[in-house]
Amino acid sequence: MTTFWIVTALAVLAVSAPLLLALLRGRAEIAGAEAFDLKVYRDQLSEIDRDRARGTIGEAEAERLRTEVSRRILAADSRAHQTGTSGVGPATARSGPRRIAAGLVLLALLGGSYALYMRLGAPGYGDLSLGTRIEAAEELRASRPSQAEAEAAVPGQPLADAPEEYAQLVTRLREAVAARPDDLQGQALLARSEAALGNFPAASAAQRRVIALRGEKASASDYADLADMLVLAAGGYVSPEAEKVLDEVMQRDPHNGVARYYGGLMMAQTGRPDSAFRIWDTLLRDSEPGAPWLPAIAEQIPELALRAGINDYTLPEIASAALRGETPPALPGPSTEDMQAASEMSDTDRQAMIEGMVDNLSERLASQGGSPEEWARLLTALGVLGQTDRAAAIWTEAQQVFATRPEALDTVRAGAARAGLATD
Repeated sequence: MTTFWIVTALAVLAVSAPLLLALLRGRAEIAGAEAFDLKVYRDQLSEIDRDRARGTIGEAEAERLRTEVSRRILAADSRAHQTGTSGVGPATARSGPRRIAAGLVLLALLGGSYALYMRLGAPGYGDLSLGTRIEAAEELRASRPSQAEAEAAVPGQPLADAPEEYAQLVTRLREAVAARPDDLQGQALLARSEAALGNFPAASAAQRRVIALRGEKASASDYADLADMLVLAAGGYVSPEAEKVLDEVMQRDPHNGVARYYGGLMMAQTGRPDSAFRIWDTLLRDSEPGAPWLPAIAEQIPELALRAGINDYTLPEIASAALRGETPPALPGPSTEDMQAASEMSDTDRQAMIEGMVDNLSERLASQGGSPEEWARLLTALGVLGQTDRAAAIWTEAQQVFATRPEALDTVRAGAARAGLATD
């Protein structure tokens, strides 16, 4: 930091030097002007003598001119002595205000720079380049506490209230599983029961056993449940052990929402708000209404965006609704009133109303996206209306939209099949 302040002071001096020199240089400029006048007047005397010798002017005129120039020389010499460096004269008195002004300017620049830095800067911190910050984040990530250390640091929390009968059933289940540790169904039931009670360390232990018993058949959902239990057991902290479990989830399902949420949380906890923001922002836009991670992301991502250097971030509507505690229907279908009104219409009007609803659904899917169920509903409706060419075009588009989500594509494929389209 000493080097920083030295460099800052030198920079201020370099910026203010021209102004300070202009204020302090006034005396020298005045003295230089008087000396120049004296030289000019002496040259004029010599010129008068040459003109008199050549006969271009008379003696009387030459004498008059010499007297006038001599008077000017005496006046200039007097002024030069007054602006000299010795003694205290008018020039010395005039230099005092200039020196005071120069000092005030210098103090204002130094003080203003210091005040501005204290308000906008980060006193006590060295230069943090992008490379330095990434290295610090990697070091923080590598040296962060283990799962056991994190669980030990979490204050003891009472278990969730449960009916006495339920608590007794869980106790008997624990005893039964302890006697038969290879009982897959019992371990899975115990993991869910312990999690429901808020006993997450015990739940994660049971879930680990479930994964071990299932072996290679363990699914991404199995690992996601374990990651969730580990993070909750650590009080919301993503430990190195939880990170390894998240890697297992992503290897099996790169689009798993739980893994992506906790992956972003880990990045935020280890000094990488830029990576955390990218992960969460993408997850928000890929999520369906009602996804459990929506409220948590919606609450945290505005501050995360600022830390990532993004000052104009706007929450997607799905996140804003989650922040308000709403679960917006992605694309609503006809209401009871709509159906009743349709029943009272003529066949022509009813057909026009249905086509209008289908057009609205199609337009909103094209501009905002939607769930696989909504794409399937649109294809089915187009099939009912006999608009198979349009349904075929939308089915082609849907295959591109859901190309990386096989399960979602299967849902849309069912709608295409109901519309009479070949989906093989």
